[in-house]
Amino acid sequence: MKFDKSTLNNDTLLDLYKRLLKPRLIEEKMLILLRQGKISKWFSGIGQEAIAVGVTSAMQDEEYILPMHRNLGVFTTRNIPLYRLFSQWQGKANGFTKGRDRSFHFGTQQYKIVGMISHLGPQFGVADGIALASKLKNKNQVTTVFTGEGGTSEGDIHEALNVASIWQLPVLFCIENNGYGLSTPTKEQYNCENLADRAIGYGMESHIIDGNNILEVYTKISEITESIRKNPRPVLIEFKTFRMRGHEEASGTKYVPQDLMDQWAKKDPIENYQEFLKNEGILTDEEEVKIKEDIIHEINEHLEIAFAEEPITPNLSTELNDVFQGFKYQEVKPKENTSELRLVDAISEGLKQSMQRHEDLVIMGQDVAEYGGVFKITEGFVEAFGKERVRNTPICESAIIESAMGLSIAGIKSVVELQFSDFVTSGFNPVVNYLAKSHYRWSQNADVVLRMPCGAGVAAGPFHSQTNEAWFTKTPGLKVVFPAFPYDAKGLLATAINDPNPVLFFEHKALYRSIRQDVPTDYYTLPFGKASLLKEGNDITIITYGAAVHWALNTLDVHPNISADVIDLRTLQPLDTEAIYTSVKKTGKAIILQEDSLFGGIASDISSLIMEHCFEYLDAPVKRVASLDTPIPFINQLEEQYLAKGKFEEELLKLLEY
Repeated sequence: MKFDKSTLNNDTLLDLYKRLLKPRLIEEKMLILLRQGKISKWFSGIGQEAIAVGVTSAMQDEEYILPMHRNLGVFTTRNIPLYRLFSQWQGKANGFTKGRDRSFHFGTQQYKIVGMISHLGPQFGVADGIALASKLKNKNQVTTVFTGEGGTSEGDIHEALNVASIWQLPVLFCIENNGYGLSTPTKEQYNCENLADRAIGYGMESHIIDGNNILEVYTKISEITESIRKNPRPVLIEFKTFRMRGHEEASGTKYVPQDLMDQWAKKDPIENYQEFLKNEGILTDEEEVKIKEDIIHEINEHLEIAFAEEPITPNLSTELNDVFQGFKYQEVKPKENTSELRLVDAISEGLKQSMQRHEDLVIMGQDVAEYGGVFKITEGFVEAFGKERVRNTPICESAIIESAMGLSIAGIKSVVELQFSDFVTSGFNPVVNYLAKSHYRWSQNADVVLRMPCGAGVAAGPFHSQTNEAWFTKTPGLKVVFPAFPYDAKGLLATAINDPNPVLFFEHKALYRSIRQDVPTDYYTLPFGKASLLKEGNDITIITYGAAVHWALNTLDVHPNISADVIDLRTLQPLDTEAIYTSVKKTGKAIILQEDSLFGGIASDISSLIMEHCFEYLDAPVKRVASLDTPIPFINQLEEQYLAKGKFEEELLKLLEY
């Protein structure tokens, strides 16, 4: 292996040696502890240390790095106290996830590191968002993100590279090509000679670097990052390296030919660099021993701290309270001036006023800029706020939702318009696994609102008409809002944007231009978790939300003799259980109406809650009314048969007669 020290002084060369050696010695100790059963799992980066150390050494302290599970050198080079890493691996409180996640599945704002999730691909999209924030704030910073060659097969990776290229984001995309994705060799993963060649298709600069040569990594990455700071753009790096141990220790390396192992063993990044330093007279045998002794002493000292730390004591309140970031709702009361608005206008007006109130709020989505969105909610926004804040996106829901997460990490709020709520399936993973879990895992909130045009009544068929709120009410960490009226929509949207947690804001397409209401012209907010009692009565409680609210009200207009409480839930997570229980205890009968299909819908959970908390007050079984358990059809007569709207009246009358 050839080393070119170029203009690097001896202090820098020795410092790189110490940084390179430290993760290796930690790993060797961890492998011993693993065999002793003192840690649960280990993903080795032995043989790849030069990449993590060299790249991190070329980065500035305030620049974000998004590493993977073989990048211990990122964490040690950023000088995270070792006892905190050891506590993290032992699932103790001095770690970064309070025992809730393991290994390197954590982040830390203090050290500007954003750890991975097991679904590898989202890292690239999150890096896009952090880099976008840097560009919006004119910080001239680079965001660096890692993946392995196996991860490059994921769709998220393609989406993120494409977005970074289109938006010219200052991201350094690092691929550690170590030969195997678990046991699958590269020849079974992709069919090009070099992964760096793929950059051509994205219109992106790329480089191939010897990932075992610390000086090549450090000098070339230093040059590239300095260039990116001056000329913001994405750059793709393929590091050629090898994994000398199994995917994780239990998997072993029997699938690797021995001659290949022997070949790469000769390219060990530490042994070769150490020999070079000695040949150059920069490192003596005595200095080598002293450096190793100091690092081993530090490791043992910090291990004692971690081992002495008490195990975590489960605390129910702590667990439940950490799912969301704390949010103190601040009421902004509406003023007297009103104007009659359709639902679509109220949402547009509320969004515009939030853009004025939060000066760095970013809107992203397909066709949201000059075109104004397919429902024209953002029409005129580009003229008012500019294309930096109102951003058209490619058709790539995953990367954009991940970018929104990255913006949040960098301190910027965002609203993402899903053209139709159905399309969230293309970005389902980052919603339920990244946005929903980040605060619980490492106290990082996802300050993101996903706008979700949804629902039937417009003859749009199976892919544009679903009401899919139950996919998300099931997932801890997400808030779900579903207004039925213009007044509620405007006030709740303002609160959703103020809330630092991820909010899915459902907007029923059939109500956009069919429902009108007097709405305050000024900015105001409405609280989450507070249902609206639309009608009061004594005979029955009707619980509903979204378009179904209007179905219920229309049915009662036909039957003015029915004395009913009508509860519009408005928010499904959090849910106003107090309003439900109070009403049911008064009326003794409950019917829950939803547009979604029956099985697994939110009506089922509400029914169960009523049975558990109000059973002794009931005079009849709780009734659920929902649409058919089929996909939603296109043609009008089939759609009408599908919807719960047509059977609500009959079921309501039956329950009243029970």
